[in-house]
Amino acid sequence: MNKHFEDARYYLKRAGKTATKGVKEELEPVEDRFRELTGKEVEPEPSRLEAVKADLKELQGKAEGEAEEAIADARERISEYRSKEEQEA
Repeated sequence: MNKHFEDARYYLKRAGKTATKGVKEELEPVEDRFRELTGKEVEPEPSRLEAVKADLKELQGKAEGEAEEAIADARERISEYRSKEEQEA
């Protein structure tokens, strides 16, 4: 993948995470008030271990995707090379 697209994807993901944090922070008082009025309790935040497991799962998916892209690219290059060799023969 082109480096520019990788950079753009990184910054879009970062902007999305920052926007999500901002929205959560802005809506926190509303959520607290809602929970107070309805009597619903706050769900516990994931433990450190659960957070690490989630991060590892995400990294695994990313690595698998990149590996699939690399394999597809290699196959395409081999195919192009073979067709070029056949044309020259």
